[in-house]
Amino acid sequence: MATTVNARKAAPGKALQVSPKANAVAAAPAAPTAPMYWEEARTALMKKDRVLRRLIPKYPGLTMTSRGDPFTTLARSIVGQQISVKAAQSVWERMIQAVPDFTPAKATRAGAKKLMPCGLSQRKCEYILDLAGHFKAGSLEPKEWDAMPDEDLITLLVEVRGIGRWTAEMFLMFNQLRPNVLPLDDVGLQKAVSVHYFSGEPVTRSDLREVAVNWQPWASVATWYMWRSLDPIPVEY
Repeated sequence: MATTVNARKAAPGKALQVSPKANAVAAAPAAPTAPMYWEEARTALMKKDRVLRRLIPKYPGLTMTSRGDPFTTLARSIVGQQISVKAAQSVWERMIQAVPDFTPAKATRAGAKKLMPCGLSQRKCEYILDLAGHFKAGSLEPKEWDAMPDEDLITLLVEVRGIGRWTAEMFLMFNQLRPNVLPLDDVGLQKAVSVHYFSGEPVTRSDLREVAVNWQPWASVATWYMWRSLDPIPVEY
């Protein structure tokens, strides 16, 4: 499903900003970085895939981006589980208003009393606080992750409570900027492929894999454009 190729990241000063709202995620947010492979991927996908040949030119100057903070990406991925992009963005914005500079230590101090009124379910709140505890205790070592193959990193992350395969895949895409992640269980991807390739008919995992043959080795990029075709809010974690 995913390659072991690590994404090369552009210099922060050259990154393309996807959403002005993203500037509000912390008191002093890191500048977003964009994949250096993006233009190469765009060109290749438009040559190989008839749907992307039509879709990609509709979104000039936009890319998948990473802010480089593993805790923030994983926390935002937990927030986004099983809800729409718009709803997840709304909950996250309330969270960072309640707890500016959303670090593991500050999230722990805030606790459920401050986080749940932001729109988190009790379970998601527990997951985020447990994640914060892992980072505070040093049981997660992000410095080691860049060198890990995709599947090895997914296996490591899903050992953390509240992180399933989809959340781990979002981390690989939006923090690590891995180029060839195909999140087969993502509802947005399934819907977009149904709309663009199957005239709105329901699709199976097998259908997704068949379509994604033309996306290799840039499945992350193709997936991002699939999401973008359905939602006016760019997907960010």
